[in-house]
Amino acid sequence: MPPLLNMKIVLFAILSGGVLSAAAAPVPLAPPDPESPPVPLTLAAARDLALRRLPRAVAAQLRAEGAQAQVEQARSAYLPMVNAYLTAVDAGNENTRILAGGLNNPSIYDRAAGGVAISQLLTDFGRTGNLTAGAKLAARAEGQNAAATREQILLEVDVSFFSALQAQAILRVADQTLQARRFLVDRVSALAHNQLKSSLDVSFSQVALEEAELLRQKAAGDEEAAEAALSADLGYPTEQHFVLADPAPPPAAPPDLAAALAAARRDRPDLARLRYERDAARRFARAENDLSGPTVTATGTVGDAPWRDSHLPEHYAAGGVNLNFPIFTGGLYRARQHEARIKADIADQNLREAEDDADRDVRIAWVNLRTAGQRQTTAAQLVRHAREAYQLAQARYQAGSSSIVELSQAEVERTSAEIGLAGARYGLMAAQAALEYQTGALK
Repeated sequence: MPPLLNMKIVLFAILSGGVLSAAAAPVPLAPPDPESPPVPLTLAAARDLALRRLPRAVAAQLRAEGAQAQVEQARSAYLPMVNAYLTAVDAGNENTRILAGGLNNPSIYDRAAGGVAISQLLTDFGRTGNLTAGAKLAARAEGQNAAATREQILLEVDVSFFSALQAQAILRVADQTLQARRFLVDRVSALAHNQLKSSLDVSFSQVALEEAELLRQKAAGDEEAAEAALSADLGYPTEQHFVLADPAPPPAAPPDLAAALAAARRDRPDLARLRYERDAARRFARAENDLSGPTVTATGTVGDAPWRDSHLPEHYAAGGVNLNFPIFTGGLYRARQHEARIKADIADQNLREAEDDADRDVRIAWVNLRTAGQRQTTAAQLVRHAREAYQLAQARYQAGSSSIVELSQAEVERTSAEIGLAGARYGLMAAQAALEYQTGALK
């Protein structure tokens, strides 16, 4: 073997070994700013943080608590109403009388008196019961709305978390690629300086290095944007830097589609909210129908008048039962009943539409999860083949049977495959979270 060829083989062996070691060795990210150290964060911790910090989650819980107060308001009609009165009257002229202004007691006497009046609803023939039942259903609907808001927040956090992990993984690939190509430029430039390689190889390696610079710049920008999105979803007003813990991969195969559709109908809180709202609207419609019925109340009062006109007794007490039966209301009650029935029908139609939309969303999420699983499998195979192709290209280039263009192309394909695998891996996790959200299983 000629000495020059032997020297070339040795130099190319050193070069290829250095490129391989640089490509294989993980490159750490830039050291964090000591003034703002990165925050270790798991997916579970991110979820808990968002639920505690986001105003939307707090507001949904407050609305649910406020709806419980409406139940007490509706149920209060079952309890007696007690009022205390203190009255002082100076009639001006003794036995002052009101001669016009209404059907009332026309006599007004000087007095100072105090007393207590009690009023108790005996029956309104179902109206208060329907109002109370409707308020309970409305409160349950708000509780389900709070649960739906919670799951929506969890989905947003999951997607942002996986996007940030993907951006960080791509940035690591870009850093490794950049280091490997810098090493290649240095080695090829040294070989060209010793006239073992042409200046064309140096130019091609420089082009590859600049492409790696562009890739690294884009990856860094995407990583910063992903961290900003995650920070906002966690309730931070400014961008935070996190060290994210990689969660366990989801199951390889999606669940049975029929079971997923049934779970969505059964477990989704937004559908449960619409069911409660429909039932509450029906109860309110019944209560409005009860407006046309009578109302029976019992009333009693007792008191004392320590200073009074001589025509008035010192002590007084009275009690009675009142029956109120509406005869003519100008069409008010009929219009309210018609409106309540229409709102109940609208609530029923809204539920049916939401159930159909839920079936569609579950099917789409199920297909996306299945496709994401297939994509991850294919991406893993592509990475394995791209690495093998890169090793073969290195061997051919080392032996002098191929150009640096072939080696650069093989390295580009390997880098692209590794980026694709990162996207497929975290895309699968996001698809799993989306299906859990659509089926009401994202807890």
